[in-house]
Amino acid sequence: MGNSGGTLASFLLGGPWYSPALFGKAWNREACDSRPKGQGHPLRVFGLSFLFSLVAATAFAYWLGPNPPLSYALSHGLPAGACFVAASFGINYQFANRSFLLWLIDGGYHTLQFLLFGLVLGLWH
Repeated sequence: MGNSGGTLASFLLGGPWYSPALFGKAWNREACDSRPKGQGHPLRVFGLSFLFSLVAATAFAYWLGPNPPLSYALSHGLPAGACFVAASFGINYQFANRSFLLWLIDGGYHTLQFLLFGLVLGLWH
């Protein structure tokens, strides 16, 4: 059950994170998102994003083991997000010639996402 809570928390983070109020404008500019507005059905985009987030939260929960203490869960969330996910993005972004700012936005989101997974899983027990 903590996995779905972590997934929901990542969606609650992602909404404002990628909105125009925070990093949405910069993300669109840096990602060179030239798709016409409305391209990509929102149900498909959000549905698949939710599924990928659920997979990540489930794998993270499995890695932590049952009933992890909060400090343990948080101390594993930071390296999972920053060192595994964000660093992997960094490799791909270098080969794709993507900007450092785009990496900061996406890597920052996933670092906080895994910290939220740790928070939810650590508080769940």
